[in-house]
Amino acid sequence: MAIYDFKGRNSDGRLVTGQLDASTQDGAVNQLLGRGITPVSIEPHVEELTLSDRISRSLNAGRVSSVELIMFCRQMHTISRAGIPLVKGLRGLSASIRNYAFQQALNDIVERLEAGVELSSAMRAHPKIFNNMIVSMVSVGENAGRLDVVFKQLSEYLERDHSTLKSIKTALRYPSFVLIAMTVAIAVINIYVIPAFAGLFEKFGAQLPLPTRILITVSDFFVNYWMYILLVLVAAVAWCLHYIKTPEGSRVWGQKKLRLIIVGDIIERASLARYARSFGLMLNAGLPLSNALELSARAIDNPYLGDKIRAIRAGVERGEGLYQTHLVSGMFTPLVLQMIAVGEESGQVDALLAEVASFYESEVEYDVKQLSDRIEPIMIVMLAGFVTIIALGIFLPMWDMYAIQK
Repeated sequence: MAIYDFKGRNSDGRLVTGQLDASTQDGAVNQLLGRGITPVSIEPHVEELTLSDRISRSLNAGRVSSVELIMFCRQMHTISRAGIPLVKGLRGLSASIRNYAFQQALNDIVERLEAGVELSSAMRAHPKIFNNMIVSMVSVGENAGRLDVVFKQLSEYLERDHSTLKSIKTALRYPSFVLIAMTVAIAVINIYVIPAFAGLFEKFGAQLPLPTRILITVSDFFVNYWMYILLVLVAAVAWCLHYIKTPEGSRVWGQKKLRLIIVGDIIERASLARYARSFGLMLNAGLPLSNALELSARAIDNPYLGDKIRAIRAGVERGEGLYQTHLVSGMFTPLVLQMIAVGEESGQVDALLAEVASFYESEVEYDVKQLSDRIEPIMIVMLAGFVTIIALGIFLPMWDMYAIQK
């Protein structure tokens, strides 16, 4: 389908202008004639973009935020529940979305639906926007006639996931700013402040204490080799980013970040909450156990934990129970394992997994609130150490020179 700008005259002979959707120009002519309008001109619509729109489209680079996905799922829940045809509903959503990449994806999905393709298959053509879990859930909803329920569950899942990640990022913002400020301060002091004091001390020819000699040596290294230091840092960061994107590197980083001081435990429980929530959600939607575990391994966004979940899937495929496979994985506490065992015995694994997810999410929420209180003492100690070293290095020789002069 394409958009056409038209000019025509109605039955009274008055000039009428507007836009319409049609697959071809001839189709647009037939639509106008059906409305009693004699077409004068029909031209393909050319979108006029402002400079800000062009900049935003170039910066977006095909990305769709989690908030936009949440709103999409909510709106699709409303459309499905109200019984509005999918083509009509998606066309309306596309017209109201400002994200160009998302808008184009929805237009493509509409065209595929009009060609007879199922919604899940049309969404699978856009893996950067709709991941495997979303596509599989939609497929189950189509087959069961429960699209409205599935989209509601997806919106709730994405909203909880977004809220948890946002809380962690918010808690880490303050220490990140402090570390950046300390790095800038160290660079400025080493490049500008210490060399000035070094020249002053050299004029007096005094014997400098050890802390001062260390500071001057470090400062000279910064001043003389700053370009090489910068190149090494840039190369190291580039290599680390490249390594993390490799299969081996992503698994190593997935394991290492679970062992980070203070935040590692929070990241692990947030990942396990995502696993429990997504696994229970897919079981509730009716996905086979093996498929649900595989999709949960992808949804957890940690290749190291993903391998453990795939080991759970392998155990289930061998005929082992959920409790035994989860126990062998070593990822869960005894309380959580007990809840999984009860769910397996009662046939309500999905409901118990939702309880597990809520348990982990409440723990993460509490720890995130306490994160600043746990990080602040470390920041204070680091700042105190930094100030003490600078003060000793600068003031000790001044005191020595003052004592000599007396």
